[in-house]
Amino acid sequence: MTAPSPLTAADRRFLEGLFPGAAAAFSPEETFVYGTDASRRFAPAGAVVRPESLEQVRELLAFAQARRLPVLPRGRATNTVGDCVPVAGGIVVSTARLNRILEIDPDDFVAVVEPGVVTGDLQAALAKQGLFYAPDPASVKFSTVGGNAATCAGGMRAVKYGVTRDHILGIEAVLPGGGVIRAGGRTHKNVVGLDLTRLFVGSEGTLGLFTQLTLKLLPKPAATATLALAYPSVDAALAAAGDVLRAGLRPVARALLAPGALGAVAAISAVPWPRQAGAALFVRLDGSAAAVAADSALLEAATAKAGPVWSQRAVEPEAEEALWELRRLLNPASFKAAPDKISDDVTVPRGALRQAAADIAAIGEDERVRILLFGHIGDGNLHVNIMHDAADPDERSRAQAARERILEMCLRLRGTLSGEHGVGLSKLPFLDRQLSPEERALMRRVKAAFDPEGIMNPQTAY
Repeated sequence: MTAPSPLTAADRRFLEGLFPGAAAAFSPEETFVYGTDASRRFAPAGAVVRPESLEQVRELLAFAQARRLPVLPRGRATNTVGDCVPVAGGIVVSTARLNRILEIDPDDFVAVVEPGVVTGDLQAALAKQGLFYAPDPASVKFSTVGGNAATCAGGMRAVKYGVTRDHILGIEAVLPGGGVIRAGGRTHKNVVGLDLTRLFVGSEGTLGLFTQLTLKLLPKPAATATLALAYPSVDAALAAAGDVLRAGLRPVARALLAPGALGAVAAISAVPWPRQAGAALFVRLDGSAAAVAADSALLEAATAKAGPVWSQRAVEPEAEEALWELRRLLNPASFKAAPDKISDDVTVPRGALRQAAADIAAIGEDERVRILLFGHIGDGNLHVNIMHDAADPDERSRAQAARERILEMCLRLRGTLSGEHGVGLSKLPFLDRQLSPEERALMRRVKAAFDPEGIMNPQTAY
């Protein structure tokens, strides 16, 4: 990357002309909130702009490349790895005003949206037409489709329906220099050329800036049901989760809450499980009413083998939502559990989940740090929040040691450093532990083909 140029008075005049009124911000007071995200890292932005059209984005990226100014695309900043913290300075591009649902086609089963559309708002609009967009990250009520695409967000329904990448058929994106690509389309099959759509999804804003996304839709399931259970231990809950698949069931979601996570949620909300619960397992089914009823009976039988100490079944949408909201409360609950946290998501093969959970508990005990463990165990994805007080040097050191040991353990179990949060600033120092020098060199060459001056989210480049 070429060293970025600072913003000059002429740069500011250009941006003010391109983004009139409140569409551009420069003062520290106005730009402060755009210097951080859910990772709690912070760096000041040189400027913040809020485009409303493709043409504004094109002019911006042509200008930024000519001036070699870093550009950081930003949705609602719900990511936890520092994806849009402007440590390289430059221009933060908020997609808040690119927030229109452009088309919903019930015959083609596609929706076309701008990147700033809130995922939960899209799902609500689709539900009115009997349609369904499957990706369901925990931040669904306030994260955006574009942000989900940039990080290839997973979510609780990924076990059955896959992650965001599996539901994006096409993209419109602006490249550095102002060029526009329209990759993919609205067909559900397409094998012409290299798959640039899937390359962009998960690229964390390092290749270009989304301006439209064409999404794959499904018919809304006729029925759903949720079974929530508590077990005396994490190992028992994970054994039950394995029994679900061995029974031939394919649930929409399977979520685990380990003891620390149970306690964190109970600290901010009333909870239905008993105090002796050592772990909770949430399982959701969907399909036709008859299929859900039959599968529910199989599910209750399969999960009984591991000895639950409590269970609750819900079939009405409001009752189901109340149970799943307890899982979604974990992120806000974690911020109240300690002054600071290291938030990691790791993924191991499904067969290694019990070993990974036991190792994480042992590492937490050995390093004397509190760990909130929870996850989408249907696809082996564990979220590990290491709670600590960063103002205490010894505690901070032990938290960092625990993190390094957990990451190494996951790689040893043939897992990955990140299942759905991405790399950002948080995982960048660890990439050499998973990716070979040859792989990283190839990734840098791919980025250079799209972004020859290295202006797009340069701090997270491989």
